[in-house]
Amino acid sequence: MSEVITEIDDSGVAWVRLNNPDKHNAFDDHIILQLTHAFAAVAANADVRIMVLCSEGKNFSAGADLDWMRRMATYSYDENLQDAQALALMLKTLHQMPQPTVARVQGAAFGGAVGLVSCCDMAVATSAASFCLSEVKIGLVPATISPYVITAIGERAARRYFITAERFDAHKAMQIGLLTEVVDAENLDDQINLLIEAVLANGPEAVVAAKQLVSDVSGQTIDQSLIDHTCEVIATIRVSQQGQEGLNAFLEKRKPNWLKD
Repeated sequence: MSEVITEIDDSGVAWVRLNNPDKHNAFDDHIILQLTHAFAAVAANADVRIMVLCSEGKNFSAGADLDWMRRMATYSYDENLQDAQALALMLKTLHQMPQPTVARVQGAAFGGAVGLVSCCDMAVATSAASFCLSEVKIGLVPATISPYVITAIGERAARRYFITAERFDAHKAMQIGLLTEVVDAENLDDQINLLIEAVLANGPEAVVAAKQLVSDVSGQTIDQSLIDHTCEVIATIRVSQQGQEGLNAFLEKRKPNWLKD
């Protein structure tokens, strides 16, 4: 049985599911490769409107698999570098997906799993979920996931949790920005579905462009070059086929053609 399963429904929702519950969905180099391929395939599929990253069983993911860690302990520097580059490619592939992404989190999300959550655009967890950047407990650092985690939770919180390896709950995770919603377990799928419905109600090309806009603008100096870029973006989408359809549908008080009955 595959440890990563991808399912795409008729409405364009892709579900990428970690399927290794006996090991609490811990991942190794083989699962990392499967995730990379799954994310790349979804990203290249023009029929996919949104992706949900989820997992089977009690826990979202316990992070690194123990057998993988035992193998890493015997690796040379070059082998460790190659191993880290594979993980970095998987995280980058997830982070740069054109479609919106949502992490569905239950139970524990430790170590590298916090990186997965940080790479997604939105993250919903049960109130009983718990998180830990545990690497320093075994003399390591959360290096490969750090660009995404720091972007999600900020430098101050990253300093604390990278250094202390404290476990923190879902409410603290939402407070520091790792999560966008915290709900009771019985409401988890309802909240995920609300986000899916919200995305599917919008112009498909506009959603992709809006996500890219955040990447293009975030952290940039507000100079004439950036202003010119934003003007070009809106002008281009206004005259596009979808932009024209959306504007006309709004003015004519009808549903745009991307909304299915």
